[in-house]
Amino acid sequence: MAETALPVALDRESAEPLAVQLADALRSAASEGRLRAGDRLPSTRALAESLGVSRTVTAAAYDQLHAEGWIAGRHGSGTYVTTTPPGPLRKRSRKAVVPAITDFVDLATGAPWAGGLDRAAWRRAWRAAADAPPLSRPERAGLPEYREAIAEHLLRHRGLAVNAEPVLATGGTTAVLTEIAVAVLRRGDAVAVEEPGYQRAVGVFRTAGLKVVQAAVDAEGLLPEAVPAGVKAVYCSPAHQYPLGGRMSAGRRVALVERARRDGWLVIEDDYDGELRYDVAPLPSLAALAPDVVVHLGTTSKILTPTLGAGWMVAPEHIATTILEHRDLTGTSPAAAGQRVVVELARTGDLGRHLRRLRRELSERRALIVDTFAAAGIRMIGDDAGAHVVVLLPSLDREREVMRLALERGLRVDGLARHYVNRPKFHGLAIGYSACSREQLVSALPVLTELLTDDLRS
Repeated sequence: MAETALPVALDRESAEPLAVQLADALRSAASEGRLRAGDRLPSTRALAESLGVSRTVTAAAYDQLHAEGWIAGRHGSGTYVTTTPPGPLRKRSRKAVVPAITDFVDLATGAPWAGGLDRAAWRRAWRAAADAPPLSRPERAGLPEYREAIAEHLLRHRGLAVNAEPVLATGGTTAVLTEIAVAVLRRGDAVAVEEPGYQRAVGVFRTAGLKVVQAAVDAEGLLPEAVPAGVKAVYCSPAHQYPLGGRMSAGRRVALVERARRDGWLVIEDDYDGELRYDVAPLPSLAALAPDVVVHLGTTSKILTPTLGAGWMVAPEHIATTILEHRDLTGTSPAAAGQRVVVELARTGDLGRHLRRLRRELSERRALIVDTFAAAGIRMIGDDAGAHVVVLLPSLDREREVMRLALERGLRVDGLARHYVNRPKFHGLAIGYSACSREQLVSALPVLTELLTDDLRS
């Protein structure tokens, strides 16, 4: 009997574990008649390959459904939907315990402090941007004035001394990763990505037909010796590893660059929040150390807002030329409106003032969390930087339980499991503190402390 095709889509940005999503999707397929009693399911290995997840995800979903009694394995034949599944084959409703979306205190990672933007400055920048005449033709490299503003920003806030020439405007990190994957790399090339790491990068590379391999990280970021041989590029976040929060040591930076030069790698440096350090000045970028092999990526989505859709890339000349040729061939270019707003914010000094307020506010929020957790004996990892903290937990089950209990109490937090392709090595929570208000954070901390101190008492 042929296997049944499974139209399953998984959301890697969701806080819900992939295995739970998969089990729910299969229940829904059965309740809607897309799966019927007697249908043969793909093997866990085949399903994992088709979905682009690890086999542990599919095996865990099958184990759950087998325990519930509505799928069964036949020796030497495969896994089948049973004729008498227990209860209705519907996705389990969580409405009884999950607050309405408007009731969530957003403590997930990846959001900026948009509430801290000076609204008057915001309006002024948009009005001034609208006064500029409409473009007759797109600026493939980005507006010249935007590239100059970013070059100045990089010098002042990242210590990267470049003129406007090597700076290209982008539509943000994910957008430019797509361009690199399609224009610079070739289908079938291997790319190393940090594990745990940014799963949207994994998705972009896989969609482009690249082979994604994992490279381990520890408290000092990416381990250069953990990068497999034969890769064409290495994607990393050296200033503030996402999500664990460590910074790559100077020795490792040198080792990474030396190996990149020796083995012909392209190093893609995601500097997603490099401006946000609270203990020392922002760390020098990899691009400053090795501009010949490093592509430096930055974005306004973490320091301002994703509304602008504006980012930047600093790359070796041959990489920049390839990207521009690709844009010309495909007729694509980054939108000018967001660039013009950034230019106006920089011209008036409002961007610099916002960054100073941002660092002060997020530093105070982080100190509030650190002091509260330290008083309760809760240990955290990661540098004094960025917009999230990480608390380790003893197991994946405990991670899921704390996330569920937090959600029931109106707190949306992020788990480490979703940042892995393979079986998680670290378990715990990544707690963001920029999307919520200061008042919401203060009210959330006693709840988080209560949930997390259960592990200390056990």
